[in-house]
Amino acid sequence: MAPLSPPTHAPRFSLSNQDGATTALSDFAGKKVLLYFYPKADTPGCTTQACAVRDALADLGQQGVAALGISPDRPKAQQKFFLKYGLGFPLLADEDHAVAEAYGVWAEKSMYGKKYMGINRSAFLIDEHGVITHAWYGISPADTVPKVMEALGVS
Repeated sequence: MAPLSPPTHAPRFSLSNQDGATTALSDFAGKKVLLYFYPKADTPGCTTQACAVRDALADLGQQGVAALGISPDRPKAQQKFFLKYGLGFPLLADEDHAVAEAYGVWAEKSMYGKKYMGINRSAFLIDEHGVITHAWYGISPADTVPKVMEALGVS
C-alpha cells in the first residue's frame, strides 16, 4: 500500500500486546497517539528508539499523547524487550504485517545485495479524532521523539 498522507483517518487495528492482551487503536479514542513501527525487538536501532520513547513518556503524557510501538515480532519477543528495558508503553505484535501494510510501512528492503520485505521504520502522530496529522516514513531512531515534540509545538 502507498504511504498515507496527512490528514487522513488512521487505519484501525486490534493486535496482541506484549502480555497477549488485545490492544486496539480505538482504546485511545479522545487521546493523541504516537504510533511507531520498528523492524525487530531488541536490536540496536529499535532499542534506541524504544528507550527514547520511554524516556519521553512523561513529556508526551503532559501533551495528552499515548505511545504504541508495532513490529512483526511475536508477543513473547515483545514482552522480553518490554521487560528488559522497562518500556512502560504497549508493544504490539503485527505478525502477519497487515497493519504495517495498511500504514504503508511494509516495503522492499535490501541488505548485502539481498532483497526482502520488512518494516520501513516510521512514526505517526494521530489526533484525538483518529486522524493522522503527521507521518514520518523512514525516520531515524534518534529523530522519532524530537520530530513528535516539534509537531506538538514543544521544544
